Amino acid sequence: MSESPVIEQQSGVTRRGFVFGISAAAGGLFIGALPGRSDAQAPAARELTAWVVIEPDDAVVIRVARSDMGQGIFTALPMLVAEELECDWSRVRPEYASPAEHVARNRVWGNMVTTDSVSVRTSQDYLRKAGAQARAMLVAEAAARWNCPTEECNTRNSVVSHRPSGRSLRYGELAEAAARRPVPAEVRLKPPQEWQLIGTSVPQFDTLAKVSGQPIYAIDVRLPGMLYAAISACPALNGKLVSFDAQRVMRLPGVRQVVPVGDNAVAVVAASWWQAKTALDALPLVWDESAGAGLSSDAIRATLLQGLDAADAVIGRRIGEADAALASAARVLKVDYEVPYLAHATMEPQTCTAHVVDGRAEVWAPTQNGEGTLAMVARTLGIEPSKVIVHKCHLGGGFGRRGLSQDWARQAVLIAKAVGKPVKMIWTRQEDFTHDHYRPMVLARQTAGFDAKGNLLAWKLRLCGSSIAAHLAPQWMRNGQDLGMMNGLLESHMFYDLPGFEVSSVMRNNAVPVGFWRGVNYSQNSFFREAFIDEIAHAGGHDPYQFRRRLLAGAPRSLAVLDEAARRAGWGRAPAGVHQGIAVVEFDDAVCAQVVELSVSAEGAVTVHRVVCAIDAVHVVHPDTVAAQMEGCILQGIGAVLNDEITLKDGKVQQSNFHDYPLLRIHETPRIETWIVKPPAAPNQRWGAVGETGLPPLAPAMVNALFAATGQRIRSLPLKNLKLRRA
Repeated sequence: MSESPVIEQQSGVTRRGFVFGISAAAGGLFIGALPGRSDAQAPAARELTAWVVIEPDDAVVIRVARSDMGQGIFTALPMLVAEELECDWSRVRPEYASPAEHVARNRVWGNMVTTDSVSVRTSQDYLRKAGAQARAMLVAEAAARWNCPTEECNTRNSVVSHRPSGRSLRYGELAEAAARRPVPAEVRLKPPQEWQLIGTSVPQFDTLAKVSGQPIYAIDVRLPGMLYAAISACPALNGKLVSFDAQRVMRLPGVRQVVPVGDNAVAVVAASWWQAKTALDALPLVWDESAGAGLSSDAIRATLLQGLDAADAVIGRRIGEADAALASAARVLKVDYEVPYLAHATMEPQTCTAHVVDGRAEVWAPTQNGEGTLAMVARTLGIEPSKVIVHKCHLGGGFGRRGLSQDWARQAVLIAKAVGKPVKMIWTRQEDFTHDHYRPMVLARQTAGFDAKGNLLAWKLRLCGSSIAAHLAPQWMRNGQDLGMMNGLLESHMFYDLPGFEVSSVMRNNAVPVGFWRGVNYSQNSFFREAFIDEIAHAGGHDPYQFRRRLLAGAPRSLAVLDEAARRAGWGRAPAGVHQGIAVVEFDDAVCAQVVELSVSAEGAVTVHRVVCAIDAVHVVHPDTVAAQMEGCILQGIGAVLNDEITLKDGKVQQSNFHDYPLLRIHETPRIETWIVKPPAAPNQRWGAVGETGLPPLAPAMVNALFAATGQRIRSLPLKNLKLRRA
């Protein structure tokens, strides 16, 4: 067995205790999302590359093209640039890159979409290159002034030094002239062993702004003369607005206008949001809800159940001849799994501020997709993209809701166009729950065959659910099918060495809007996969950890992470009355394994005591952020297992707030340990995902622990619908 990987850092949930003091000491100024900041980012006189502007006083502006919703990229992405730039980190100031300027400059900042955990892993190469290019331009300018070879120059802390003579020049002295030099096409990037900033947990730039209540979120935007809008869409999916009586509310305090929005919603605009909301509650509305008749969770479940036996399944992966192996099996295990619709439940409800006047639009948006928001606004208003400015704000939660789903921004610009003044639209919490784009309800039928000795012969897994791509991105479909429904089960996503395996999917779309939810499709498919592999292990009389080890003998990264989680958790040595479950998932070039420790009371109450998480993301920019993301994923996952579900009746979502869609409370939070694992050797390995990677293993590890505690197999979530008993 190869030498065990190096562990970089352990972090527990109490690590944030020091954050208040260090943030103040950092002195970072957050300006990227402040309302009123100019969105014009044409090439500045001291712009060395599109990412880097250096001021005469040595302040370094690093532009951030992605959106920060708590995952820490407002700090991590500048770290990538600064590592190669070798600037004084204390003088770095990040700001969001302008979507409007991005379009005007031929998409100079690359991909602006923040989804699928792409921010660091897919932009690290060109961000580091941008820093290295800027550094090379500064060195070239200094060398020209000193009439010396560039090889005689060093850089450190925003200073270029000439080794033979001891002369030096600050970056701020060189920047304007250096910016006129050609950007070098080829530059040397540091190998990981030379990194000094990457891999350290420097204070986050936006922490002080967050804890002191500075206006960094879209819901904080204030503009001169701004009005406020509260909106209500038809309670039934696909329903229509028939009529409303505006005169009944026009005399109420602060009310300015009642605006129909499309054919299914109406907004009240007033001097304050509470005035708008109060008037909206009093507004007589007539809806046509007939389109939702008969659309219920039970009806959808029945359709999906029939789909599991349908003939139009698409096979995504096949190993061996699973059908033949099952036909010859001495024993067959066949079971169905199910997960419900889930809401995003972001802390900041959907909101957007817009000003539409004279054929132009300006928008302040908590968007995961700034370029997409700009395009949608232009399309909605029928104007050229060059007539639209989008100011990106920090997001009070995203989880996929604010990426391709742009319904909230469309509503805001339609209202603003009708009013002719700046308008901030804020959804109520009820509106947010009842008009989300939900994680799909999915059913899975799993079949395993064993020989007379209990050895696995074959495993078949069939999925049936709605397609996210069909709803939001039909251009991603292939021959009318969405292979993404099988994410987490395909060849590049699951590395178990199986004698026979087949995964297939059946698409059954309906009127329920579905969208990206943290760990897109992996979140449910990993539950199906890792819970059933536990069933297979126990059916053959195997320890579930050791069984996985044997199946991962040819996947050293996955095996190393699995081993680390088991070792750190003390697999098989839980305290009396506490039970363990384990799972491992490969997610977008990262690997994450988790061990959950829990107990079940005599009354069936579940207490999660500890979650041990090991992750290999190849290269880690900011270890503390990785730990924070694992914690967030784990807590969100526990809540989904325990309580969360969206149900429908006659086309209406039944949940409306946190009283009937409860998030995990602090007293329910377990101890969480995150262990960052270095891969054995990966100089050219693609960087791994972090922001969603910790969520998929949680549900299966938790239900596997519940089996150990109760002897019951949990195949349907959430647990609140089940009666548990202690073994």
